[in-house]
Amino acid sequence: MSFLSAPPRKPFVARGSRITRCERCLLPHLRCICEYRVEVEAQARFWLLTHRNEIYKPTNTGRLILDTIARSRTFAWSRTEPEPDLLEQLANPGLDPYLVFPAAPDYDQRMVEFEPKPGREPVFIILDGTWRQARRMFRHSRYLDQVPVIEPRTQRQTRYDLRTQAQDHHLCTCEVAAALLEQIGDGHSAEVLDAYFEVFNEYYHASRRTRPMNDLAAPKQRLAEARVQALAG
Repeated sequence: MSFLSAPPRKPFVARGSRITRCERCLLPHLRCICEYRVEVEAQARFWLLTHRNEIYKPTNTGRLILDTIARSRTFAWSRTEPEPDLLEQLANPGLDPYLVFPAAPDYDQRMVEFEPKPGREPVFIILDGTWRQARRMFRHSRYLDQVPVIEPRTQRQTRYDLRTQAQDHHLCTCEVAAALLEQIGDGHSAEVLDAYFEVFNEYYHASRRTRPMNDLAAPKQRLAEARVQALAG
């Protein structure tokens, strides 16, 4: 399943529901960022295990990962009925899945450091929801109990301020993915994703008119240069 193919769960009636939006990036048409999309072949792919309340939120940053990192995809999270394709992919011997979550003593035996495995492509599973939702998803997803857990190791402070974050170190979904790419040594792909996120952040604030549109010449140039470097390999 993808964000684009997900069936409507209920009418979107939250603030901003009357705005005419781009069907792909979900920003207002006047602030559409689709022209800045570029897909790169990263050294890993991502699976977003997405809470049902996140799928249609325009502020969700998981779709930026799907736009940017090749072969990434999303699965709808369920406590007791995971998508069959997710279970099939978890058993794929050509993939090396990791569940992304902060370390804690009660599951210390599952914590691992990333190590490349010949013939297996790393896959990072991100629990895509609010911090409270992600903790619940982690506790109740019994079908993920055998998946090793990896913690992002980064000094990043979140730049995501479209929602209130409990702590500065609570990164949004897109920032977590960029941090993991840096962690495995794929700086080019991380830079493309991070630059695309910067453009998204600025355009979204401008669409809300919560602050004036900043001069985007620098982030646009940064994104263009990151694209060239990533595509050059």
